[in-house]
Amino acid sequence: MARRIDVTGAGGVRLAAWEFGDPPKTDPAMTDLAMTDPARTDLSETDLPETDLPETDLSGLVPRQAGPPHRAAPHAEQDRAPGVLLLHGLMGRASHWASTARWLSERHRAVALDQRGHGQSDKPPQAAYTREAYVEDAEAALEQLGLAPAVLVGHAMGALTAWQLAAKRPELVRGLVICDMRASALGAASQREWADWFRAWPVPFATLADVRKWFGEDDPWVERRNPARGEFYAEVMHESADGWRPVFEPEQMLKSRETWVYDAHWEELTQVCCPALVVRGLDGELGRAEAQEMVRVLPRGQYAEVADAGHLVHYDQPEAWRAAIEPFLDSVLSTP
Repeated sequence: MARRIDVTGAGGVRLAAWEFGDPPKTDPAMTDLAMTDPARTDLSETDLPETDLPETDLSGLVPRQAGPPHRAAPHAEQDRAPGVLLLHGLMGRASHWASTARWLSERHRAVALDQRGHGQSDKPPQAAYTREAYVEDAEAALEQLGLAPAVLVGHAMGALTAWQLAAKRPELVRGLVICDMRASALGAASQREWADWFRAWPVPFATLADVRKWFGEDDPWVERRNPARGEFYAEVMHESADGWRPVFEPEQMLKSRETWVYDAHWEELTQVCCPALVVRGLDGELGRAEAQEMVRVLPRGQYAEVADAGHLVHYDQPEAWRAAIEPFLDSVLSTP
């Protein structure tokens, strides 16, 4: 089960956080109605489960529970459990963490955040899409949801947000998992490549099958057939009048990326005082030499890699991903 809780991020941007595990008791009639009749217009948008997502997306959603502003009433057992905040990468969404969050929720309070401009969080055109805004959003989620001190698990851009927050507010973070994110500057050429890539997308896609095929087979960036990659991108599409389009604005994604792509981020790594695990896919974007240097720079760094995985480590190989990070999480979260 997963339920939505609204969080107020930097600048008042509304963010959707998804808490996994057994939800608080609610009106069965309301739950059944929201689950079976999403066309009802007398329910607010935040009370509805996600109905525009593929079968691999968040399932078993229940309506948002009443409580103080911006915080739902937590389940007693979950509220005592150690917190884990999951942060997706650029163009990702909270549902990409569903597999990880479900096994985490067996013993921990697992929350995945739709970051600004992504998923069901707000996407205001004039909002800040800076490093500071993303970090402040994650900080707000920890504080408003009562998760701290939590373990932050971040993929790609979400990993950068996680380690920048750990450096800024060490009292909020007890552990850190960095998944396939480089600390080195990528430069202007990389940003131009991404802009060209976005322009190459054949949007709108006629069907979700077309989405899966293009991102899993036909995309020039795909070296060999990758069905998991196709499924990953199918989860960030929604149906519009003329076909399937991304739930995010590509221009906002480029704006978000340009705030970190030109800079190196080694200094923040040196300021992370909690235990940190750097994880890379063997065929991912983070090379082994750079990953091991990140481990060396981190005051309490550890290293793991996942074979037969690319950049989407947790999505490509969910069982191997779990085997790589679970011992680390157990050791960190079992410490008072």
